[in-house]
Amino acid sequence: MNFAAPGAFLLLLLPLVAFVWRAARAGAVSAAYLPPALAAEVTRTGGTRRRVGLLAPLAVWALVVVALAGPQRIKSLDIITASGRDIVLAIDLSGSMETEDFILGGAEVSRLEAVKSVAARFVEGRAGDRVGLVVFGDKAYVAAPLTHDVTSVAHVVETLTVGVSGRSTAISDGLGLAMKRLDGGTADSRVVILLSDGVDTTGRVDPAEAARLGAARGIRIHTIALGPERAEALMARGRADALDVATLTDVARLSGGEMFRVRSTDELTRVAEAVDRLEPSQSRAPPVMALEALWPWPAGAALALALAVLAAGRRLL
Repeated sequence: MNFAAPGAFLLLLLPLVAFVWRAARAGAVSAAYLPPALAAEVTRTGGTRRRVGLLAPLAVWALVVVALAGPQRIKSLDIITASGRDIVLAIDLSGSMETEDFILGGAEVSRLEAVKSVAARFVEGRAGDRVGLVVFGDKAYVAAPLTHDVTSVAHVVETLTVGVSGRSTAISDGLGLAMKRLDGGTADSRVVILLSDGVDTTGRVDPAEAARLGAARGIRIHTIALGPERAEALMARGRADALDVATLTDVARLSGGEMFRVRSTDELTRVAEAVDRLEPSQSRAPPVMALEALWPWPAGAALALALAVLAAGRRLL
């Protein structure tokens, strides 16, 4: 602990100065003469009261002076400064995300349930970043705008359900809307994390062309291809439940990002950790140090003591 204005402690001398000045004015002449016996009786009965009456104001003054000196201490704040990074998650909510081929907590769950579990934890760990959420099926929608409130975005992730945006896989729409949310922003780093387990069904815009456009505007795209090995083989047969790993690889490569192939919940967790390393969170920065003012404590004590002295004085009247 230290003091912002230590020179204020000189004010502690004021009562002494006042006492000396008053004594000098009064001199040695007493205003009244009391016989020795009576003077001794007055001293015995009133000595304690006079001492309290003298010490209490002095204690109040000392506490006021301590408050004026500005006691303070250095405190580590839990505030996380803004990182200057914007991240938008684009999550596939097509019908195939209901497929139960992932293991979570020892139980077989759908792809979406596995994604929700990992993505929610990932989002909550992005303290300092602005995070947004786009979902796509037949069409793409903004489920959560860019915000520093990562807890609220994580909650939205946990409530996602298949069918709210249709059951097809409009990858290019989802990617385009995610980039649109980032385009024109002032963040130093703008990132899209695209997760899909299917093949683009819109055909309106080539996802690779969208990736080139994003790269030209400084937007980096990481892609996650989600599904078992057999889903890749279905591409050659033109199956609707196929997984287009090649397109997701091109999207990441053309934008300067990384493509991750995920076949299990464990791999999905490792991907989240890998993206954390690629896009480090501001929460790992040194803590913010600040001065905490402590003057209200002696000031409050001085006020309480002064009120107690006044209350005691009224009872004696």
